[in-house]
Amino acid sequence: MHVQTMHIPDGFINGPVSLVAMVIAALGIVICLRGARKQLDERTAPMAGLVAVFIFAMQMLNFPVAAGTSGHLLGGALAAILVGPYAGALAVSVVILVQGLLFADGGLSAIGLNIINMGLVTAVVGWFVFRWTIRAIGVSKPKVFFAAFLAGLIAVPVSSLAFVLEYAIGGTGTIGWPTVMVAMTGVHILIGIGEGLITALTVAAVFLARPDLVYGVRDLLPKQVLVVEPAKGVA
Repeated sequence: MHVQTMHIPDGFINGPVSLVAMVIAALGIVICLRGARKQLDERTAPMAGLVAVFIFAMQMLNFPVAAGTSGHLLGGALAAILVGPYAGALAVSVVILVQGLLFADGGLSAIGLNIINMGLVTAVVGWFVFRWTIRAIGVSKPKVFFAAFLAGLIAVPVSSLAFVLEYAIGGTGTIGWPTVMVAMTGVHILIGIGEGLITALTVAAVFLARPDLVYGVRDLLPKQVLVVEPAKGVA
């Protein structure tokens, strides 16, 4: 049997918990919409769209983790680092909505749960891990790579713990939540390594080409780096 991690199907969590999760997810999206208004500018707005498309494409690709189990990029940490936590969480939430509604990737009744776990939790955790790390060690390409790797690595297991909490409250399965926690965290630490590498490589590539496009370090860069000169020969 092959199992794809993280996307929760219909019926795996009971109705009341799924309904509460939808309300929490909706409130989270409203908060993110308000916060994104302050974050989005001429640099961040186009990046948010590109990030959403990139994450959508990467989530369609699964990589083997253990026997019978595969994982894929969640993208919350990556999105938060590149476009900010509010816009990043929104970008991933849109991807999850499209996947659930059009591609049956995750149950319709579980959309709120999936948005919380894969969108809100990963973006918030990834953002704070990245910011705390980069403020502690400083800004350079190797340090940005390390901070982004750490953000992706930690965000994924924490997201799996959010699922474990939901399962402990309203899971319909016969397996006890301690067993589920051990299985989920073990697998998602391995997935987190892949997530961390993809996040680090992507963020480092953007930072090398245009450091001003990495929202997570923009306020820490010298002012002259933020000034992008127009291409020569362009009126």
